[in-house]
Amino acid sequence: MKKAFLLGLVTLCFAATAAAQDDDSVQMNIDAIEASMQYQTGVVNLDAGNAILTVPKGFKFLDRKQSIFVLTDLWGNPADSGILGMLVPENLGVLDSNVWIFALSYENMGFVKDDDADDIDYNKLLQELQKEVTAENQNRIKKGFPTVEFVGWAVAPFYDKNKKVLHWAKELKFGESGFNTLNYNLRVLGRKGVFMLNAVANMSELPAVEANMDKVIGCVTFKEGHRYADFNPDVDNVAALTLGGLVAGKILAKVGMFALFAKFWKLIAIGVAAAGAAVWKFFKGRQKEDIDEE
Repeated sequence: MKKAFLLGLVTLCFAATAAAQDDDSVQMNIDAIEASMQYQTGVVNLDAGNAILTVPKGFKFLDRKQSIFVLTDLWGNPADSGILGMLVPENLGVLDSNVWIFALSYENMGFVKDDDADDIDYNKLLQELQKEVTAENQNRIKKGFPTVEFVGWAVAPFYDKNKKVLHWAKELKFGESGFNTLNYNLRVLGRKGVFMLNAVANMSELPAVEANMDKVIGCVTFKEGHRYADFNPDVDNVAALTLGGLVAGKILAKVGMFALFAKFWKLIAIGVAAAGAAVWKFFKGRQKEDIDEE
């Protein structure tokens, strides 16, 4: 009996030691990945070519390639080649458990008329979107993604007529997650399309996101000739969507699997450690590209 007890105790000690070593290994990999990120501040020329980004105070910017890697390979989101970059709070890393970001992309959809700004019934629109999300869940299950419930507006849609910026926030529940996900949407209207900034976070981060909203709203500036006021009805295309259509667009766009990121943080971190070779290959390749460009 005493031997069995001692054997069990030794086994537990070995298990605890192994777990601690795993934790150290995971943290080392996380630290290495974060140290390899090349953040930018100041003014950034966006890959879309028609606007500049002035990185807001309190944020840092990851370029397109790094952002796609983070969103897809590290966070497990569906691949999205349309991502132009992401804004990350300056005091957080991309693998911090409480991280939240603004993903940036551009849709060349044409000139979006804002004539319907005062006529949209957002309560009715909410009910319609909730039905659509529920109906789409069977397809998500078939593709291996969790079901989604559109709980409601976290922030009701609002259009700033002067800045030509539409913004709203959705509260979503993924699968059996014990917390809800915040998806905060900004749409900056231009002459030939719309810049999209989508913040993805836990609902508990809503106060932090809202506190930074004024800074983020003005961070994208269209270049001369591409501004909303530069629209020429004789030569420019008009988008099929109006403001209401933007809000009613693909409800799950840019949300992906982020909700699982926090719930399965430990598992993802271990996966990151196990994927060290792939991560190293990515950054090694990027460093080679930088050298070749020089």
